[in-house]
Formats: sequence, C-alpha cells, structure tokens
Amino acid sequence: MEKMLVVIFDDEKKAYEGSRALYQLDMDGSISIHAESVVSKNADGKLVTKKAEGDFPIRTLGGTALGSLLGLLGGPVGFGIGAAAGAFAGFVSDLYFAGVDGEFLDDVSKALKPGKCAVVADLNEEWVTPVDTRMEALGGTVYRTARSGVQHDQMAREEASMRAELASMKAEQAKTQTERKKGLQSKIEQFEAKLQAKLQRRQQQREELKKEADTKLQAVQQRAAKAQGDAKTALEARADELRREFELSKAQQGTVGMAGSHH
Repeated sequence: MEKMLVVIFDDEKKAYEGSRALYQLDMDGSISIHAESVVSKNADGKLVTKKAEGDFPIRTLGGTALGSLLGLLGGPVGFGIGAAAGAFAGFVSDLYFAGVDGEFLDDVSKALKPGKCAVVADLNEEWVTPVDTRMEALGGTVYRTARSGVQHDQMAREEASMRAELASMKAEQAKTQTERKKGLQSKIEQFEAKLQAKLQRRQQQREELKKEADTKLQAVQQRAAKAQGDAKTALEARADELRREFELSKAQQGTVGMAGSHH
C-alpha cells in the first residue's frame, strides 16, 4: 500500500540515521521508497529541507506529492489545520496532491516542533513492523497515512461545493429585479473564472500524478526483474498493487471529470 511516512526525531544526527535505516529496508525489499527527504524546523517555525534527493525513483521534490506535503508542513500551524482548510485558497488542492488529510497534517505539524527533525517519505509497504521497529529503536516517532482514496474525495467535494454556490448565485440572479442583475452577473463571471482556473489546476495535477505513478511503477518493475527469492516475490506483488492503484486512480479521476462537466 502506498503511504506518506513522517518519522520525527529529536536531532539531525538521529534523523540521518533514520534515513539510512529506511534506505536499508528499501534495499532488502521490505519497503519501496519512491521519494524521501530529511527536514528540520527552525526556531522561527520555518521548515528547512536538509536532503532533497536520494537514490530513489523520484529525485526532485518540485511538483511531486512529497513536495506538496513538505509545503503543507511549512505552512501555518498551531490552530488546527484541518479545521482551517477552507480559509486558505489552494489548501485543499495541496492536500489532494499530497494525498493526505487534515487530521494527519495536524498530528505531524504539532509533533514537528522547532528544533526537531524528520524523515519524510513517499513509499509502499505491506507491513508496518519493519519500519516501526527500526525507527523506534532510533528514538523516532512514526506517523503514516495511506494515500489511496483521500485525494479524489477531497477534489470532488471542493468542486461540488463551488458548483453548488455558482448554481445558487445564478438562481438568485434569475429572481432578481433588473437593477441587481448586472451586479450579480459580474460576481458570477468572477466566480466562473475562479472555478475554471481551479479545474485547469486540477487537470495539471492529474497529469503530474500520472507521470509520478508511471515513474514509481517502472522503478519497482525494474527492481523486481533484477531481484531473486523473497525480495523478487515482494517486489512483483508491489508492482501489481501499484498497477491496481493506478487503474483505480484513473477511474476515480474519470468520475470526478464527468461530474465536473455538468453546467
């Protein structure tokens, strides 16, 4: 199952030990890491990326799910991010792209206090014990969430809410006296432009997620072709799972796209 993993440590030295331990688990086939980064939080609350690249399929963080998660972790905290999601333009969009929910983000943000460091990874794992055992032995606190299913629900709800609001404005305009129609028409046009920009951004994100999914699948397939024994079996199963998740993702996006085509 594909997950977002955050392991919080008291200092940078331990975080790098955690990063190396995760890499070893990846090498022996216990997990498959797609992208990974070590970060720290300064005294002023700013998130600093210590290591943005590793020997993993996704070597840059810009425009990736992990990059979006790091951006969210570096945003406003301390008052319940999940509850405040509606107050920030683009916040739900970033949650969608990162594939996490507000509750997970709240938990991690509260634990990642100034002075702390963390290893953040986009990975696939069948069992939590290998990672938990290694991380806890190093003094790390593990947070994880499954990526599947969250993104498309968030996207569909936000788009449905915006379309309902637009429909309400148009219904009000239809019942309004002549002198008010012009003002409402201006508001409707502005709102439609905002919705269109959001839908275009969604399409861009879909394309980026597809490219990212292709990269992950190819990397696991290449490793499976070279592996032997239990590691080969595990990697082949992981590749099959990634293919299933990719097909499900395409089906969900298609459903959202059809819902978004109604006027």
